[in-house]
Amino acid sequence: MPHLPAPDRYQATPYARCGRSGLQLPRLSLGLWHNFGDRDNLIESRRLVLRAFDLGVTHFDLANNYGPPPGSAEANFGKILHADLADYRDEIIISTKAGYTMWPGPYGDWGSRKYLLASLDQSLRRMNLEYVDIFYSHRPDPNTPLEETMGALVHAVRSGKALYAALSNYNPEQTAAAARMLREMGAPCVLHQPRYNILDRKIEQGLLPVLEREGIGCIPFSPLAQGVLSDRYVKGIPAGSRAARNEFLKSETVERHLPKVKKLFGLAQARGQTLSQMALAWVLRQPAITSVLPGASTVSQLEANLQALKNTTFSPAELAAIDAAVAEG
Repeated sequence: MPHLPAPDRYQATPYARCGRSGLQLPRLSLGLWHNFGDRDNLIESRRLVLRAFDLGVTHFDLANNYGPPPGSAEANFGKILHADLADYRDEIIISTKAGYTMWPGPYGDWGSRKYLLASLDQSLRRMNLEYVDIFYSHRPDPNTPLEETMGALVHAVRSGKALYAALSNYNPEQTAAAARMLREMGAPCVLHQPRYNILDRKIEQGLLPVLEREGIGCIPFSPLAQGVLSDRYVKGIPAGSRAARNEFLKSETVERHLPKVKKLFGLAQARGQTLSQMALAWVLRQPAITSVLPGASTVSQLEANLQALKNTTFSPAELAAIDAAVAEG
């Protein structure tokens, strides 16, 4: 039986516009980078998606290579969507990307027109969709003219296979040039997805001002530094954790940041938040940020993350203390 969404779902989560576009996203979206592959529990993945939608989280972020194996996250999300939420497609924002290795040979990677458009067609087939709402160039290609990559995004929009064009992992100069091309070709960039968190602030050095100037929204990935900025690692690396398995998150990375994490944990407690909640709130405090993209492996994690939206205000003293904790290590 299809899912019957909560009638009050749009009262639970605030929304914000993507730059100067008309597109609005929930302030907290759900990233499907992890926990939606074939080796994960599809029942739990379904519970996550349905609970998210019941709480007003209308944006689900994917990429062609999410899994593992690559492509499986899109396929599994498509199963959930059509079994439970098919009648609510117009209330849902689905994004996907192409730019990293997806299949062998010269046409399965980077940013050529051939790869991007073939990948988008494959993504649509996996999810059994006519279109995605947002299609990203997942990373810049140093060996393909930027005009070609942006032209492929524009073609995706003009063909109706995507509603909006977006960028991920582009530096400030690349972003400014790409935004100009997309605007001139009639498919403005609405969103940029960079890595950003308390421990990784590179985008503050140039990208955020470009996004504000160009009227582009920002939706950071890894706002919790792949789980480092959570209560999970405050006392070390627990058995069975992602860091213990050295899976996407290296144990030495956790150990290097552990002194900072312990100090940040204390600051979060003083705010009445978990470390994860404070880390999400810290990202969302920036005016240029439209939404954040934490993942979740359980419904309880999703619900806890959403509690961050209740307090995204920081005093100057709190911000200074966070900066000091990160600087001192």
